[in-house]
Amino acid sequence: MQRTYLAFQHNAKLHTLQTVVTAVRSVAALEEANKGLFKQAQENDHVVVTEQTIFHPQGGGQPSDVGVMKSSDGASFDVAMVRISAVNDGEVLHFGRFSTPSSIFKPGDTITQTIDIEKRNLYSRYHTAGHVLGAAVRHLLEKEVANFDELKASHFPDSAACEFQGLIEGKWKDAIQARVDEYVNKDMPVEIDWWDESDFQANGLERLIPDRKAMGMTDDEKFRVVKIIGAETYPCGGTHVDSTQGCGKTNVKKISRAKGTSRVSYVLP
Repeated sequence: MQRTYLAFQHNAKLHTLQTVVTAVRSVAALEEANKGLFKQAQENDHVVVTEQTIFHPQGGGQPSDVGVMKSSDGASFDVAMVRISAVNDGEVLHFGRFSTPSSIFKPGDTITQTIDIEKRNLYSRYHTAGHVLGAAVRHLLEKEVANFDELKASHFPDSAACEFQGLIEGKWKDAIQARVDEYVNKDMPVEIDWWDESDFQANGLERLIPDRKAMGMTDDEKFRVVKIIGAETYPCGGTHVDSTQGCGKTNVKKISRAKGTSRVSYVLP
């Protein structure tokens, strides 16, 4: 099965895209591993696979886009969740429901994808804000906290947080907030680039080199990175705003600690 071309990674400004359907499956006919991705599924739900997609699949801490796909003959498919296949490397599964059960797509159909722009913008703001927070904490505490490192993050609006190795005391909350405010107010450009291993090495960021084989990438493919100019660079497949000011006010909620790690949560108004 061919990998789905992730059009949003190359042009995040695309809100509609015309592409071709390669497969339509009922959820009941999916492999067990893929059924597990859509636990809320009902009998009349389907999964649609296309050659390209502007829908960001859930992953990398970012929620999936939602929206609609329509064909020229009037068939319409409401996209409720998007995931990467657990079975076929790089295949994107668009999960949802046809508005008319008797009118569904078939392989070879040309369809138009349209994402929910408001949700995309919200998720992009949260994702960029998470990287701003990560950069702020690193620059403040890398030399202050024993065994410090950035671990993972959630950019879901109801549970947004960055996790770090090492114990970050509550006394740092105000300083973290001040540094986040500084980065947001500086209106730092946020740029997408494509790097290979030598680019990470040239920028002193060997610690961030992703696992090419684990990602199912060929030797000549480059890794997508997001650069917050003046702050940090991160390997990232998600969507972002154009500058840090686009995040809006980013409020540091609280710092919690457990088992040698710290979690700094945040929220956008």
